[in-house]
Amino acid sequence: MGDLEAMVAEAAAILDRAAVPFVAGHRADSAVQKKGNDFATEVDLALERQIGADLTSATGIGVHGEEFGGADLDAPLVWVLDPIDGTFNYAAGSPMAAILLGLLRDGEPVAGLTWMPFTGQRYTAVAGGPLYLNGVAHPPLPPADLADSIVGFGTFNVEWGGRFPGRYRLAVLENLSRVSSKLRMHGSTGIDMAFVGAGIMGAAVSFGGHVWDHAAGVALVRAAGGVVTDLDGGPWTVDTRSTLTAAPGAHGQVLEILSGVGPTEEFR
Repeated sequence: MGDLEAMVAEAAAILDRAAVPFVAGHRADSAVQKKGNDFATEVDLALERQIGADLTSATGIGVHGEEFGGADLDAPLVWVLDPIDGTFNYAAGSPMAAILLGLLRDGEPVAGLTWMPFTGQRYTAVAGGPLYLNGVAHPPLPPADLADSIVGFGTFNVEWGGRFPGRYRLAVLENLSRVSSKLRMHGSTGIDMAFVGAGIMGAAVSFGGHVWDHAAGVALVRAAGGVVTDLDGGPWTVDTRSTLTAAPGAHGQVLEILSGVGPTEEFR
């Protein structure tokens, strides 16, 4: 585990340096239009280049990033990077944006770093735990009751189609609200997952499948003693198309609610 901890320390120093241009570029305009209404700013692009080059130089491990791709995800070791998670928030001037960095070993997240430069929160963990916030270890997550928990939920448009149609997501939201009245849409999957690991939220539901949005958070939540699966309760992998992260107890409650909504086909 010492090697992992040393690599996380190297990565943490690299993310600390990257936090300076991250903060300086707040409210950056769209530079690259992506699928649908998604976009990347010039800061996304510059940060991915900077962090990627620094990580490869410092650790000798390749980087797979959101904007440029890179190293194969099936490599024995590979860093997975999202230079700005919550790009819409970032461009609008919201502080709810983060740098996400996960380390995969044979496809399994064994280290995670989530940096929130605007709020000064720096989450780190290696497999086996514990979760650290700004260098201070958190105790393992206790069981949580969904009724008493804040629950993170991915943003959506009710008219969306795809694997998880908007009307299906609305039905999930409705059924969750019958148990927890504390639902939140932060607009950043990585922040939601870090908050689950830290015990701020009891659960987070993600309908996305991008590994760069999830790898860091999977490592954080597992290290904290939380549970990570897909929305059917199956094991999380780099190919998983949805993610449920939760504290013990709350995870099973969310799965029960999801199973009661019915199959996605009924909402197409």
